[in-house]
Amino acid sequence: MRHLFFLTGKFHKHIVILLVDTMSRMANHDRKRRSDISEETSRRPNKRLKQDSAKISASSTKLLNKSKVSSDAKKVDLAEDEDDEEMSEEEEEEDEEEDIEGGGPEDLDDSESEEVEKDLENMSDKQDAADIEKDTDPKTFTELGIIDSLCDACTALGYKSPTPIQTKSIPLALQGRDVIGLAETGSGKTAAFALPILQALLDKPQAFFGLVLAPTRELAYQISQQFEALGSLISVKCAVLVGGMDMVPQSIALAKKPHIIVATPGRLLDHLQNTKGFSLRTLKYLVMDEADRLLDLDFGPILDKIFRVLPKERRTYLFSATMSSKVESLQRASLSNPVKVSISSSSYQTVSTLLQSYIFIPNKHKDIYLVSLLTEHTGQSTILFTRTIHEAQRLSFLLRALGFGAIPLHGQLSQSARLGALNKFKAHSRDVLVATDVAARGLDIPSVDLVVNYDLPSDSKTYVHRVGRTARAGKSGLAMSMVTQYDVEVYLRIEKAIGRKLTEQQVVKEEVMAFADKVAEAQRVAIRELKDADEKKKNKGGRGPGRDRRGGPVKKGKGGRRDNMDAEEG
Repeated sequence: MRHLFFLTGKFHKHIVILLVDTMSRMANHDRKRRSDISEETSRRPNKRLKQDSAKISASSTKLLNKSKVSSDAKKVDLAEDEDDEEMSEEEEEEDEEEDIEGGGPEDLDDSESEEVEKDLENMSDKQDAADIEKDTDPKTFTELGIIDSLCDACTALGYKSPTPIQTKSIPLALQGRDVIGLAETGSGKTAAFALPILQALLDKPQAFFGLVLAPTRELAYQISQQFEALGSLISVKCAVLVGGMDMVPQSIALAKKPHIIVATPGRLLDHLQNTKGFSLRTLKYLVMDEADRLLDLDFGPILDKIFRVLPKERRTYLFSATMSSKVESLQRASLSNPVKVSISSSSYQTVSTLLQSYIFIPNKHKDIYLVSLLTEHTGQSTILFTRTIHEAQRLSFLLRALGFGAIPLHGQLSQSARLGALNKFKAHSRDVLVATDVAARGLDIPSVDLVVNYDLPSDSKTYVHRVGRTARAGKSGLAMSMVTQYDVEVYLRIEKAIGRKLTEQQVVKEEVMAFADKVAEAQRVAIRELKDADEKKKNKGGRGPGRDRRGGPVKKGKGGRRDNMDAEEG
């Protein structure tokens, strides 16, 4: 019996030692787990991690207390009742396993570890999303890398923040990349290429630093004005080379070594061939604005001759609102490893602030509906587009006879007359500008409220550029197209190109026809004035189609090329 008691006591002593050893291992594991959690928390603070650590610590403490109570209870049972000590070894092992499984830190650690990993992953995803959102916030010109003096000029001109095309293209241009920029009309493309050029010019000033090619004379003058305005604080000098003006004053301007040259291709080639001492061998930057229009006007051979005399080591920027196959071939020939920046979702995208609609009318009452429309928008600045020069001149006389302040703008006017018409319209001394497509490209007149397509353009690109004269720089605008029974096919092509259905403007026919008598009288006056104007031109040797400013025939330059870069189609 004593031998049996000795064996039983020894057995229980062994059980107690096993329990103490298990408690020690569990405590060490708990300390290691809490150490790992503290390191993880120091790298990325998370309230959930702290809560998890507290839960694990509490459960581990509970387990230790439970083990101690079990050990004490077994010691008391050993001293008081020897019969209770006959528990089998299998039962003790089962109790030990139940204690560990019921509150052991290992199972608890695995489940909580999975939750913590999920929380950390979610937190990382949220942080990445926040970083992306932060990157898409509007930037300032300073953040784009523009120097303070140019930022001050932008502020003085009212440029509060960069537009999307400026935000994407300016950093690339400052890195020395060739850029192809595609964006809607009125989106700030001129400043997108002017600011990087001016900043580079400030670092290394030299004559003939940059060349900008434009398709029309008016756009060339406008680009020159924007360069001078943006570079006013650094005293930038610009020279404008366009047709229709005397070459001698332009040669004098070139002799003064300007920093920037803005030109139409034909007149630039004339100066390269005929003006002594003028060379572009040191050119650093070349810009082609409205590149698709440059090629549509058959300037391709002239551009090839210009590219031959330009240095290969230069930066080239190509900007346009629409892209064509000709432009793609041009970029391969003149750009070096360019990066394409496109803001437009399609080739014929218009801005969202532009409201477009149409009015379906009979062709014989077209003038009556036009007068009714302009009367409804009396006092608003309006550009009225026509297909031909004759129609532009006729509508100008007709609207003047009805009391509207209308002024024409077309390719047969002298350059001084064209600039005068634009300046009067900008100064609001005239409310209606009756223009051909010579005014459809690039002209930035901030206060245009309404664009009317009296004649629908023959192609969709021209439509996009026409209606782009309004709703510029984030402002709203209205574009109205007059569609007759003969224009349905053209109108459907335009709708398909821009990818949207235009809303129809509803009018009351009786109210419109109330203007019939007044319009009929004004039509007779307009026809009479057109005949008188033609007679005066013939008698005084005035300038007509195919005649120069002195009334003589237009002289042909070398190779038989006419010096008339704004000749109207049709």
